[in-house]
Amino acid sequence: MPGLLPDLEVVRKDFPILERTFEDGTSLVYLDSANTSQKPQVVIDTMVDHLERHNANIARAMHHLGAEATEAFEGARDRVASFLGAPDRDEVIFTKNASEALNLVANTLAWGSDLALGAGDEIVITEMEHHSNIVPWQLLAQRTGARLRWFSLTDEGELDTTGIDDLINEHTAVVSLTWVSNMLGTVNPIAQIAKRAHAVGALVVVDASQAAPQLPIDLAAMAEDERPDFLAFTGHKTVGPTGIGVLWGRRALLEQLPPFLGGGEMIETVTMARSTYAGIPHKFEAGTPPIVEAVGLGAALDYLSHLGMDAVHAHEQAITGYALQGLASVPGLRVIGPLDPARRGGAVSFELAGVHPHDVAQVLDSRGVAVRAGHHCAKPAHAHFGVQSTTRMSSYLYTTPAEIDALVEALEYTRSYFRLG
Repeated sequence: MPGLLPDLEVVRKDFPILERTFEDGTSLVYLDSANTSQKPQVVIDTMVDHLERHNANIARAMHHLGAEATEAFEGARDRVASFLGAPDRDEVIFTKNASEALNLVANTLAWGSDLALGAGDEIVITEMEHHSNIVPWQLLAQRTGARLRWFSLTDEGELDTTGIDDLINEHTAVVSLTWVSNMLGTVNPIAQIAKRAHAVGALVVVDASQAAPQLPIDLAAMAEDERPDFLAFTGHKTVGPTGIGVLWGRRALLEQLPPFLGGGEMIETVTMARSTYAGIPHKFEAGTPPIVEAVGLGAALDYLSHLGMDAVHAHEQAITGYALQGLASVPGLRVIGPLDPARRGGAVSFELAGVHPHDVAQVLDSRGVAVRAGHHCAKPAHAHFGVQSTTRMSSYLYTTPAEIDALVEALEYTRSYFRLG
């Protein structure tokens, strides 16, 4: 199939869990990568090696292990900066996940700085956001008196940008949106929206949790007015470990924002009367950070970079196109979201008429096919399409056409199981 990774079977051998079989002999077909991706052996080995040979706290430990741990941790920051094409490695801040990264921005925009929002300001999001990119902005609006507004969706599951000039206006202070929807799979026009937002002086925050695993990102190559001001993603979707996320932000803005958390390592000096703070990125990294997780993320991004993100993206488009064709052959199945694989990512949500999504997922699981069922932390998007929940399959760089065939066969079995005719 054109577009697939040329060494797909070799790549699959890098992921030991993909050889998993269950007690009944059924082989694992893992189609839940939008939830969490599987980890290659190199990430596992790198983290084990760090714990076995280099484990120590960072920054101020004056011994060999401390120096090695600090070097590994800061080396991971360099790898993230390279992966994103970030102009300045100190613009990379480690968090525990993308949710914390987005909350960091939303919370600090409520506090005392020249960037703080107030009554009369407007925040613009979209109906397709993950809850992690809705709730922090709702809280910011409640705390500051700002007004929350949002892009609606088309029937095809894309942003309705027909009224963009009215929605993003002289009152807009922040525009925050997902690059790739975790429910609809939609790839959003980040450059167009950022350009409009910057034209009115608004900040642009991008949730890249679903984009970073599958799209080439080069911040330095983006036009200045089309580049976001902040970008967040999470390690566990980029073949890395859980417990590690990233916030990238423009240096000038990060320097203006107040600290998010107070504690060790984020200070310049402390007296009983007052404290002064370290420069970025350490100002936003209070306490002992997720050290081994950062090291694992660095190894994960090295792995993706070795494959080439252009190749990963081509594979995702090819396998998603094949999945959409297969799903279209199942009677009573409706895909919610764009049907053109060139306009979407690998997360495909669907309904099977007459069967609850949780029941679909359980029957598929009995056949070894792992998918997700529920609202995918995207209840407003589901409400827009008049459904409470969906079943979601999501492919990744290790997904094969044979696994898509297994999904389609399992869906046909589900129809017969529930006697749908």
